[in-house]
Amino acid sequence: MIRFLILAGYFELMMYLQVTGKLNQFINVHYSYLAVLSMILSFILAMVQLVLWVKADGKNDENHTHSHEEMAHEHGLKKRHQRIIAYILLVLPVIVGTFFPVVSLDTTIVQAKGFQFPISKESVGDPQMQTQYLQPNTSMYYNKTEYQKQMDKLMKKYDESKILAVTEENYLEIMELIYNYPSEFIGRKISFDGFIYHAKQDQKEDDFVFRFGIIHCVADSGVFGLRIHLPTGTSFKNDQWVHIEGVIQSNFYQPLKRELPVVQTTKTSTIKAPKNQYVYRSF
Repeated sequence: MIRFLILAGYFELMMYLQVTGKLNQFINVHYSYLAVLSMILSFILAMVQLVLWVKADGKNDENHTHSHEEMAHEHGLKKRHQRIIAYILLVLPVIVGTFFPVVSLDTTIVQAKGFQFPISKESVGDPQMQTQYLQPNTSMYYNKTEYQKQMDKLMKKYDESKILAVTEENYLEIMELIYNYPSEFIGRKISFDGFIYHAKQDQKEDDFVFRFGIIHCVADSGVFGLRIHLPTGTSFKNDQWVHIEGVIQSNFYQPLKRELPVVQTTKTSTIKAPKNQYVYRSF
């Protein structure tokens, strides 16, 4: 019965995330088919458990029931506390997904945590949990040679482009290229959308345009984008969504003590925030 309830709960949770469109805040949308497959599988397994439970409940043969329990103990977890722990681990995703609210990310997250470059490992002690800043970094998913091949392939893809037209589909791969090969992009025209973030350092304030992105799942999500120089007299509020056009330059950024690509803007305009504010990495 417990197994049926857990599997049914997982199926209902995944169905809820699919119907409400909230699934894209947990995983890369390019992998949503895996969520659908797991939902279908959990439904099938739940039905199997339901049938087994109904059959077992309808039988009054004490010897058969005793034999069934012995077989379950022999092939499953023998100790009661082991079974309890296993059930807790299985039901945990259902509890978290059902009762913990989904919070949309904004500049308050960046203000609270700050941002570093290029990778910051969280203090939770999990080497797989990494929050990325500014530069999307997919090198952890390849060996050194294969990663270089991937970057060379992308460089050829955008080498002939006079203007880097950044879209939701290519946002993360273009940002990764710009930070990996900043000198190759100096002088290139670029257009992209994102929200404004004012990074305050002492009496100085620097402007960035960011988007929150997911590479594989929420565990490697981060805030990605570029520093910008706005025309004199132009200002925007934090979280204001803007369309930026300009030319990529390079400038020393004192807080991070390194050169950073910066967009000298030539055209700015406010835009409406997109329905889905995340961007995703294509592989």
